[in-house]
Amino acid sequence: MLSKPSPLANGSLGRVGREADALATRLAHSLKQPVQFLSFWGAIGLPFVHLSMLVQGLESVSTVALFVGLLALNVVALYLGHGYNQS
Repeated sequence: MLSKPSPLANGSLGRVGREADALATRLAHSLKQPVQFLSFWGAIGLPFVHLSMLVQGLESVSTVALFVGLLALNVVALYLGHGYNQS
């Protein structure tokens, strides 16, 4: 009894995988510049929000949670935007 070869032979699966990797790489490169731009300027602007929150006071639990969340967002923005406009 002979079995039919699969329409998706190993060679075609490897080619599809390489094409998907190439597409993912192109997508990552195309998104890198805008993400770094937004992160860089977000990291610059967020401390002003922190300062205004501190001036108003952190009296409620929700305000403290918002402050800590924005602080964590600022750390992420610093990390993502650190290489912006470096040639």
